[in-house]
Amino acid sequence: MHIRPLHKLLCALVAAAGLSASLAASAADPLKVGFVYIGPIGDHGWTYQHEQGRKALVEKFGDQIKTTYVENVAEGADAERVIRNMAKDNYDLIFTTSFGYMNPTLKVAKQFPKVTFEHATGYKQDKNLGTYLARTYEGRYVGGFLAAKMTKSKKIGYVASFPIPEVIRDINAIQLALNKYNPGTEIKVVWVNSWFDPGKEADAANALIDQGADVIFQHTDSPAPIQAAQRRGVYAVGYASDMAHFGPKAVLTSIVNNWGPHYIQATEGVLEHSWKSQDYWGGLKEGTVELPLSDLLPAPVKTEAEQIIASIKSGEFHPFTGPIKDQAGVEKIAAGVSASNAELASMNYYVEGMRADIPQ
Repeated sequence: MHIRPLHKLLCALVAAAGLSASLAASAADPLKVGFVYIGPIGDHGWTYQHEQGRKALVEKFGDQIKTTYVENVAEGADAERVIRNMAKDNYDLIFTTSFGYMNPTLKVAKQFPKVTFEHATGYKQDKNLGTYLARTYEGRYVGGFLAAKMTKSKKIGYVASFPIPEVIRDINAIQLALNKYNPGTEIKVVWVNSWFDPGKEADAANALIDQGADVIFQHTDSPAPIQAAQRRGVYAVGYASDMAHFGPKAVLTSIVNNWGPHYIQATEGVLEHSWKSQDYWGGLKEGTVELPLSDLLPAPVKTEAEQIIASIKSGEFHPFTGPIKDQAGVEKIAAGVSASNAELASMNYYVEGMRADIPQ
């Protein structure tokens, strides 16, 4: 007579146990974090450093997260497809790591409001989309100081990727340092219209050296310009990662991007449900930019570089403090005023002293 109620009770208990087990399993599900990379993880530059950031994330959170990356993703439609596929696969947090991913990231973020997105080097945010970048111009300014002290030809070479604000801003930072520490020194720019193309990058570096440049900078991702400088017996400044081992007799410093701390901070925010959209700028002070100084530098030059770095870290000095004029002599930043993040993010002019033109 009591079998049916007992059976019902057992069924209820089994169902409850199953429900609590599934709830426990879902509570323990790792946070899915995706990375979209512009180049190969072995580029020894930009993508390599983002990959080091992903590894730092895994080391920090272990089983709490599950990470995936897709490398060599072209900017544009290809990026949109990759980002959307990650969002469809229930990724919780997606980092997109190149300027040209900005509009695809924004578009997918609007379609997947429950997914958190972070885009590197862009300027468009949304409720579920934040931006982050490194104040590489701080490192470029110090590099410009080193170039001013080390050049004999008063010609500096720059292997440039695309004429976007980030690249223009960095070129300007070098020119501002040259204007101060070795007036009349010129930057020659070769645009390769690619982030990663070792052949083109080497050709550009060689062309610049042929034109008399004796310090080579790059805003591209392979060590090819460093290797060209080493072969040709001129100096170089590495970019994104520490490139000294590719040119031990050439590299004065490298503007190193350390993304790990930001990746950890953003992931922590999503795990703790405290993440908020922001425009994060990390520089020398935050450790997002690091500048290993070479022993190729004379001791007094190294000491002065360290003093400039300290003054940037303390906030006493900002490389883009006016008066700053453009090439045509029009004042862009007033005397005593430091450029705002918005002004830096949209910089589309060359400063006084630049003799090249920005490609249209």
